[in-house]
Amino acid sequence: MKFKLYNTTGDSSQEKEVSDFPVLEGERGIPALRQVVLAHQANARQGNASTKTRAEVSGTGKKAFRQKGTGMARRGNRRTPIMRGGGVAFGPKPRDYSQQINQRIRRLALQRALYEQASKGAIDLIEDWVVAEPKTRIVSGILSKVAPQGKVLMLGEEFSEDALLACRNIPRLSVTRSSDVNALDLVHHDRIIISEKALEQILERAK
Repeated sequence: MKFKLYNTTGDSSQEKEVSDFPVLEGERGIPALRQVVLAHQANARQGNASTKTRAEVSGTGKKAFRQKGTGMARRGNRRTPIMRGGGVAFGPKPRDYSQQINQRIRRLALQRALYEQASKGAIDLIEDWVVAEPKTRIVSGILSKVAPQGKVLMLGEEFSEDALLACRNIPRLSVTRSSDVNALDLVHHDRIIISEKALEQILERAK
C-alpha cells in the first residue's frame, strides 16, 4: 500500500510503498474491532455510582404508624423505598466494567483499524518528528500542510520534551507513542500522521 511521505517540516511529499501493511478483505476483522473498541470504552468507566439501600440510609426503625385502621398501606418503617428519604430498592452499586480481550483479537482489531484508515486516505507518513524548540507555531505549521482539518493523531516512537510542549496547546491534536496506540485511538481520529520508525513498530505489534 502506498502512502504520502513528508519531510520533517511538512513541505515536500513523495510516495512510499509499504509492502507489509495489513490488507483485510471483506468484513474480516470488523467484529474484532467492534469488540476491542467496546472493551476500551468499558475499561474507561469508573463504575463508582452508588446508592444507599433501606439498611444504609439514616433514620428511625420505628414503625411509621399502626398496622391497621388508617386506611393506608402498611409501613414497616420510614426507611422503606416507597417513603420520601428512604432507601433505593435496586439502585447502582460500585462495580467493575472492565473486559478481557485476548492478544489475537487485539492484533486483528489493530490490523482492521489500520486498514480502514488507510483505505480512506487518512494516514500520512513523516520522516521524523523534529521540533527544535517548544513553539506551538512549529507543529501548527506542519499540520496546516499535512492535515489542515479534523482531529489529528500524531504517532511517534518517542517524543522529546520540546515536542510535547509544542503540541499541548492544539485542541484537535493528540500525541501518542507507537508502543501505546490502540485500535480505539486509530478509529477515533480523522487523520493520522505516523513517523517512519513508529510505523515499523506498529506493524510489528499488529503481526
